Amino acid sequence: MKKFDFFNQYRDPVIVVKGYEDVVFKNNMFCHIFNNFENIRKFAHKLNFDMCPIDSENMDLYSPVFQAIVSKENFFARVNYMTSAGETTYYDMTSVKRGQYTILFFTDVSSDIFLENNKKENQNYISQLEKLKEENDELQKIRQKAQAQAFKIALINKMSNIIRESIDISAILNSALKELSMMFGCFKTYYAKFEANKFCIMEIFGDEEDFKGEEIVFDNTVMSEINSGEISIGYTLNEYIGAVPFKNSVRRVVVPIFHLQKIIGVIVLLSYQKRELADELEILDAVSSQLGNAVIRAELYRKNAQNVKELKQALDELKETQLQLINSEKMASLGQLVAGIAHEINTPVASMKSNNDIMSKLVPKIPDENIKQMFEQLNSIDKEAIDRISKIVVSLKKFVRLDEAELQEADINKEMDLTLEIIRHEIKNKVEIEKNYSQIPLIKCYPNMLNQVFTNILVNACQSIETKGKITITTEFSDNNLVVKIKDNGKGISKENLNKIFTAGYTTKGVGVGTGLGLAISQKIIDKHKGKIRVISELGLGTEFIITIPC
Repeated sequence: MKKFDFFNQYRDPVIVVKGYEDVVFKNNMFCHIFNNFENIRKFAHKLNFDMCPIDSENMDLYSPVFQAIVSKENFFARVNYMTSAGETTYYDMTSVKRGQYTILFFTDVSSDIFLENNKKENQNYISQLEKLKEENDELQKIRQKAQAQAFKIALINKMSNIIRESIDISAILNSALKELSMMFGCFKTYYAKFEANKFCIMEIFGDEEDFKGEEIVFDNTVMSEINSGEISIGYTLNEYIGAVPFKNSVRRVVVPIFHLQKIIGVIVLLSYQKRELADELEILDAVSSQLGNAVIRAELYRKNAQNVKELKQALDELKETQLQLINSEKMASLGQLVAGIAHEINTPVASMKSNNDIMSKLVPKIPDENIKQMFEQLNSIDKEAIDRISKIVVSLKKFVRLDEAELQEADINKEMDLTLEIIRHEIKNKVEIEKNYSQIPLIKCYPNMLNQVFTNILVNACQSIETKGKITITTEFSDNNLVVKIKDNGKGISKENLNKIFTAGYTTKGVGVGTGLGLAISQKIIDKHKGKIRVISELGLGTEFIITIPC
C-alpha cells in the first residue's frame, strides 16, 4: 500500500499487518534484514521472547508477533531472531494499533545486549579475578607459613644433628650460638651457666673471648621471666646489671635453659633488628629444650671421662707401686740370700785360705825339686781360686747394697764393671765385651738400682746372642747428662714388639724362663732418676739401649 511508503525512510524494519495475518506492507529495511518472508507465520516462528501465555491452546500466541496482533493495546517486547547463518540478533519490537492494522516496528538492540552481556561477563571475570587474587594471597600466606615451618624444622633438625653428633659441650654450644646468631642477625650471642644465683658466661660466638668466665646478673623483671620458663624479649640500653650501656637501644632476647624443671643457664641474643618475633619463638623453645638435655649429657660425659681418667691414673699408680713392691721384695730376698750365702762361703774359704798359707810355708822345705814344683803350682792355683771366690762374695755384697737406699755419689764406670763381674757366667766363652768408657764425674744416684738396670739389659743382650757375639758399652757425660749405651749384635726385636718390651708381664722368653718384669722395673728405676730409656732395634741386626740421666 502506497499510504505506508513513508516507512521506507525508516532505518529500522517496519511491517504492517491487516487483521490476523495479512501482511500489507514491509519497508525496505525489513526486506533487507529479514529476507522478504512470503507470509507472517514463517517470520513469526523465527522470533522468540521470554513471555509465555498461560493455559493457551493457540500455539500462535507463543510468538511475540501474534501476541502483538491479538493485543488490544499497543505492545512492546524484546525478541531474538535467528538468522540463516545461525547467529542470534536482538530487537525491541513495538506494535501500534491503527484500526484494523497492526504496525510492528523492530529496533536493533543487539549491540546493547552484547555490550550488556560483555559487561556482565567482564564483571564476572572481575569477580573471578578478585576471587583468584584472594585465593592467591591465601596461597602465598600458606606458602610463606609452610616455608617458615620448613625453615624452623630444618633449623631444629640441624640443631638436633649437631647435638646428637657431639658430646663436647663447647662444640655443641658454639654451633648452636652460631646458628641462632645467623638466624636473628645478632652482633653478640652467648651462653651463661647458672651458678650460685649468678650467671657465668661459658661460651661466646664472636671475637669477645675476653668475656668468658665473667659473672652477670639480670634485673628482677628478667629473672622473674626466666624463673617462670618464659623467653624474655625487650629493648634495653643495659645488657645486664653493671654492664657498660649501649649507645643505641638493643633488642635483647634471653632464652632460659632448663633440665628437669631446674634452671641450668640462659642463651642471650643481642641485635639491632626491630622486627617482631612470632614464629621464631617456637624455634627458641625447641632449641632450649634440646640444649638442656645436651648440656647435662655432655656434663655427665665429661665427669665420667674425668672419673675414667682418674681411675686409669690410679690403676697406673697401683701397677707402679706393685712393680716397686715386687722389685723391693725381690731385692730384699736377694740381699738376705746373698748375705746367707756369703756367710756360708766365707767359713770354708777362710779354712782353705789358712791351709793355703800353711802349704805355702811348707812347700819350700820339700827336698825333691819335681814334687816341690808340682806343689807350688797346685798351691798357686788354689790361692787364685780362693781370691776369685772372695772377690765374687764382695761383689755380691756390693751389688745388693741393702744399706744404701739413699742417693749417693757413684762411679758409673766402676758400677758397670761390678755388674759385668756378677754376670760373668753369661758372658764367658760366648760374648766379647767392648768398653768405651769416658772420663765422667761421680754421679748422684741409687747405685744398686742402676746396677739392676744394667744387669737386666746385659743379660737380655747375652741371651739374644745365640752363638757368639759382641756387646759394646759406651759411657758419656754431655750437657750435664749421663749417657749409657749398651749395644749388641744379637737377633734384634721386631717392630710390632718394640713398643711392648717395657710393659709389665710381656716377655718373649717363654713360660718359666722370663717374668716380663725386668725391663718394666728398669724403666721405673730410670723414671725415679728423672731420666729416659729408649731402644733402637732391627730384626736380625741387634739392639741398642740408650739411658740418659740428668745430673
